[in-house]
Amino acid sequence: MLPSLLSSPNKSVKAAVRKLPRLEGRRVRVRFLPALTADARKLYSNRDHGQPVHAATYIRRRVVVLDQQLKESPRELARILTHELFHFAWVRLSNENRRSYEKLLRAEFRQRARGELGWSAECRKICLRPPVAAAQDREWREYLCESFCDTAAWLYSGVRRHDEFTLARRHRHRRAAWFQTTFRGKQIPI
Repeated sequence: MLPSLLSSPNKSVKAAVRKLPRLEGRRVRVRFLPALTADARKLYSNRDHGQPVHAATYIRRRVVVLDQQLKESPRELARILTHELFHFAWVRLSNENRRSYEKLLRAEFRQRARGELGWSAECRKICLRPPVAAAQDREWREYLCESFCDTAAWLYSGVRRHDEFTLARRHRHRRAAWFQTTFRGKQIPI
């Protein structure tokens, strides 16, 4: 990743970015706010409203907001930041690549794969009911995106072990192979 692509003076953010594959795109600004919560797609800081969250991403504004507490845990910051940055990659994936990733996840569902590579995907996966939702269903699309971002965080953040990495090894290997094939030798657009 080009250092100028991410705007943050935080040393942990800069360290996390050095672990990432080559990303390309306009600058993304990273901000920290205390005590983040979210409700109905709105983000709050220092308010007793909504559910606690680690981060939020604003694609059009090119901003990632991270909870200030993440500064105290560089590994968790790397994992969460990588996840958030890959939201930008998801929206820039070609339709062909999105369909290919969806095909991979549909195969996992047919094989009754349990677990995920992060809570963002896991909580959405739990809510899906067989047969797997149609491609146009919002819940299914949100799961695809969160799964993609959690997989990228598992693969690129440098965090090798985490309580949220519950997906079976064979499925992890397939996802890693998909990322390697899809982005081999290319900068990842964000």
